[in-house]
Amino acid sequence: MSSEVMNVPGHSGDPDHDPTAELLQSAQPRRRLSKGTLYLRRFLRNRPAVAGVIILIVIILFALFGGLVAQHDYLATDFTALTAEPDADHWFGTNNAGNDIYAQTVHGLQRSLLIALIVAVGTTVISAVVGASAAYFGGLYERSTLVVIHFLMVVPTFLILAMISNASGGNWLIVATILTLTGWFFQARVIWTMALSLREREYVTAARFMGVRGIWIVIRHIIPNIGSLLIIQFTLGVVGAVLTETSLSFLGFGIKAPDVSLGALIGSGANTITSAPWLFYFPAAALTMLTVSMALVADGLRDALDPTSTAGGQA
Repeated sequence: MSSEVMNVPGHSGDPDHDPTAELLQSAQPRRRLSKGTLYLRRFLRNRPAVAGVIILIVIILFALFGGLVAQHDYLATDFTALTAEPDADHWFGTNNAGNDIYAQTVHGLQRSLLIALIVAVGTTVISAVVGASAAYFGGLYERSTLVVIHFLMVVPTFLILAMISNASGGNWLIVATILTLTGWFFQARVIWTMALSLREREYVTAARFMGVRGIWIVIRHIIPNIGSLLIIQFTLGVVGAVLTETSLSFLGFGIKAPDVSLGALIGSGANTITSAPWLFYFPAAALTMLTVSMALVADGLRDALDPTSTAGGQA
């Protein structure tokens, strides 16, 4: 009898062996990954995006701690080294006033990053509330909001930015405020389009029937469900704010002395690019690394958060 049992197909001969239990165990579903873990894995598979994160971290560390090793203050003048080439005392050289370009590049990067973060946060919040509210409430409010948005989209905002910024004396906080107030309507138009498909969802209808106020439905139910879009818009908003502030300062309408930004440094260095190229190349390199890294991170986030994208691999 025992030899017959031993010859039964699928039986190992071990009296404790249970083929049924083994099959049930193999049929157990795998542990599901959380959304955050899935997005992180998809993002990490994108090598350019990972490289962008590394470059961005280096840039941020340089902006935060680069001044600790600077041998000179960004406002200090060295009259013994006017337009001096990079050396052991002035790592990035000096300008025609004797200012240390290394210290000014660190401070300019800090200023540009601070303005970009303020603008990106402000425009993302305003556009999310305005666009989602217009989509949810509809009717006259939606039509009026879209009229205002479409009007602002055709206004030459760069000229308004230049005039107001120039009149303010180049104060960085005023520049950040103006960039925020004139940079939200493009994003709001996109968010309005996305939110239209959410206002009739079951959870929104249920919240409405339960008597939840409309503004809380927008904040608690609609905006969180377009969070992936907001993350991407915030990242791209940082790039856009840096480039806009740089353009204004390059043309002389943005940050002005004694304060400095990357755009102001690049603008002043462009005039001496043949005689003193270090005045242009170091700030331009910092700006390029910042914008390229942020663009790579934005592309990686878009691919990781987009379920239809195959750039981040299969789930």
